Amino acid sequence: MRSTRPVQHLGLAGSLLPLLTTPTRFNLVLWCSIMLVPARHISSGGRRPKKKIYHRVHELDRVMDLRKKPSLVLHLKSIIESQKQKCLLLRDLEKQVGFVQKWDLMAVIEKYPSIFHVGGGSGRALPFVTLTEKAWKLASAEAEARNLMEPILVKNLRKLLMLSIDCRVRLENIEIIENELGLPRDFKNLLIPKYPEYFSVKDYNGKACLQLENWDSTLAVTAREERLALEGVSGSNPPKKKVRISKDGNFSGPYAFKMCFAAGFRPNASFLDELERWQRMEFPSPYLNARRFEASDPKARKRTLGVLHELLSLTMEKRMTSMQLDAFHCEYLLPARLLLCLVKNHGIFYITNKGIRSSVFLKEAYDGSCLIDKCPLLLFHDKFVAPLTGRKEISPDFVNSSFHS
Repeated sequence: MRSTRPVQHLGLAGSLLPLLTTPTRFNLVLWCSIMLVPARHISSGGRRPKKKIYHRVHELDRVMDLRKKPSLVLHLKSIIESQKQKCLLLRDLEKQVGFVQKWDLMAVIEKYPSIFHVGGGSGRALPFVTLTEKAWKLASAEAEARNLMEPILVKNLRKLLMLSIDCRVRLENIEIIENELGLPRDFKNLLIPKYPEYFSVKDYNGKACLQLENWDSTLAVTAREERLALEGVSGSNPPKKKVRISKDGNFSGPYAFKMCFAAGFRPNASFLDELERWQRMEFPSPYLNARRFEASDPKARKRTLGVLHELLSLTMEKRMTSMQLDAFHCEYLLPARLLLCLVKNHGIFYITNKGIRSSVFLKEAYDGSCLIDKCPLLLFHDKFVAPLTGRKEISPDFVNSSFHS
């Protein structure tokens, strides 16, 4: 009797296997939707299904590696600045960051003596770590960067609330992405009370929520629409000629998304024809209430991509972890199979399994491994960690002046 063997489907599932290391609902969806595919048995007359491949973008994978050491340095700097004495006892480091990350920070302290100074340890003085004199001078520029960031943060918080279905978001969810947004520590007491005309904190179903106080139609413009306006494309000014889609998937139209396919992806003619129809299809604004639309409607599904695009656009580095995106399912009525949605639209989004958690990038925001547009706080971060990157160190006077250029 002829035996049959199951065909293993490892293409997409195999490349995303490291994403399943944490038991979040986001990753569980991936497991159910991709990994648990019934094995097919083939006979002599069967046909092997085409293997699907998720094309990696090594430049974006590299972003996670490039940010690892700078993020540790900035984290330790933040901890030191939060101490009353502006120094931290080494014995208390584990209390601040946990046992595992303590050793990562100890390695950073030892490797970068130009940034961190270790003192004490003789007699009764306990060993401590603080910033060097030069690092303190560089750090003094952060206050001005924060001042320049404040109007940007207020605008982005208002847009974040306007995107939600009830114009409110749980504070605990905003805290999850406070670093990604660039919010200051304790923003609930430092930033929110300064703008009562825009925000209020109210309790809903036992959860503290940030509530939008008034709607501003001038803010209901997405980053995608702003980019198209700069390119001279708008709904009121459509292209005069009939424009065909280019081979890279990009199309000049008021409802088109910027496509950035991986170098190894080669779309065929039928794929481009279908993509062109999708790029031409109009869809509702992400700032309209999602309850007004049927989730199965293709236009509503395209609108959901607009919501995800706008959410990532509101972050400093145009990326979030999968866990952070998963936290906003309820406020924005995101699709249940969110990861599958992102994978399918790999010309717009990219998922990397580099780092502790998988991250989702907005592709168009990057040129290779470099973020195209940087806010004042990211510019300050770059100046502070310049000694780590091998670039020429920058004087504190240049740091202060660069924010005004």
